[in-house]
Amino acid sequence: MLFNRPRAIEYMRHCGLDALIATSPVNLTYLTGYYCWLDRLFKEYMVRPGGAPELFQNYALFPLSGEPALVVSSLMAVNARGLWVKDVRGYGDPGYDRAVAAGPLEQSLEYFQRYFSRPAPAGAVQALLDVLKERGLAKGRIGVELEGLPAWAAQALREGLPGAEMVDCTNLIRLVRMVKNFEELARLEKAAALAEEAALGVLRQARVGDSLSELTGQFRCRLAAGGAELDHFAYSPRGLGIATEPEYRLAEDDVMYLDFGCVCRNYSSDSGLTLAMRPVNRELARRYAALHQCLEAGVQAMRPGARASQVQRAMQEALGREGYTASYPHGHGLGLEVRDYPVLSPDTGLRVADGCVDEPADLPVEEGMVLNLEAMFFMPGVGSLHLEKSFVVEAGQTRSLVPQDRRQPLVPG
Repeated sequence: MLFNRPRAIEYMRHCGLDALIATSPVNLTYLTGYYCWLDRLFKEYMVRPGGAPELFQNYALFPLSGEPALVVSSLMAVNARGLWVKDVRGYGDPGYDRAVAAGPLEQSLEYFQRYFSRPAPAGAVQALLDVLKERGLAKGRIGVELEGLPAWAAQALREGLPGAEMVDCTNLIRLVRMVKNFEELARLEKAAALAEEAALGVLRQARVGDSLSELTGQFRCRLAAGGAELDHFAYSPRGLGIATEPEYRLAEDDVMYLDFGCVCRNYSSDSGLTLAMRPVNRELARRYAALHQCLEAGVQAMRPGARASQVQRAMQEALGREGYTASYPHGHGLGLEVRDYPVLSPDTGLRVADGCVDEPADLPVEEGMVLNLEAMFFMPGVGSLHLEKSFVVEAGQTRSLVPQDRRQPLVPG
């Protein structure tokens, strides 16, 4: 199970919620484990010309008491096989050829039999309303992820359950997701290890004249061999910002920012290093050493209870002590998205708020978080330096998510 159920229940009790409803593809995966590649892609107009530019609707229900439920398209419901959530509701006609008698189904697909024996509700909202009423939530206080819900669907839910109180829980779910459980940590470790091995395997063999697009393709192939897919492979041509698309060939004097990551079983990795086609000169070596000290300062500050801005400030001050100000060291959480909360940045004074929670955006570091730290220099016409690593926050110490040696720039050989 990916879902941090105890943490969610704690938030729900604190906020007086009887249930949570996830509406976005990423949070359906989080609450239930369900994933279908089309969920993040298919919009209504793609199958119904002239329709709305909205994703098709699927929902996950987690009640404070009682069984959770998943509402998905009947045709795609087979992707729910093997989930911890057993109550799977389909909506819409899957288009089966019912002239042929249905055959027996293996035990793990028994729930699917209902689609052969009775019509499913026409739409996702009606299917969700049905399960909410069955769960006795018609008059409950329900947290709904409104960010992934079109206005018409939100209105239909309110009209279908006039006695219920529906409040936005978009940010509440983000706060729940900040602290990872054992299964999430295992997936994050695998993603990070695969990306590190693939990137080092490609970059150690890089040669002057190599195309960055070709290196990206090699990185992609190595990831695929390990069961992951490309998220990003970004670089900085001659220190002129960050690129992923423009063609560039390595020069003999290149010192280059590289940032890379993958997605493995829906979880993201994000890391980076400096590629130097020959040993760097004294000035660049001094700057790189300052980046290393900067990350070490962040690690020392990244303790349970510290505010996100305190970690960023420690990094910024470490660079300042070396006389460097033209850099923005920072960090962020990792998870089902390449950037989860908290974001380790200066305090914006903003709030993380919705109908359930209202907390300073300068969130505290907590045990069980997986956080990324990164720092870089861009020097137009000269090159760029980058250092980025991932960490797990634990009670007694902060440890590396996976081994990542960043003591020196990577020089192919």
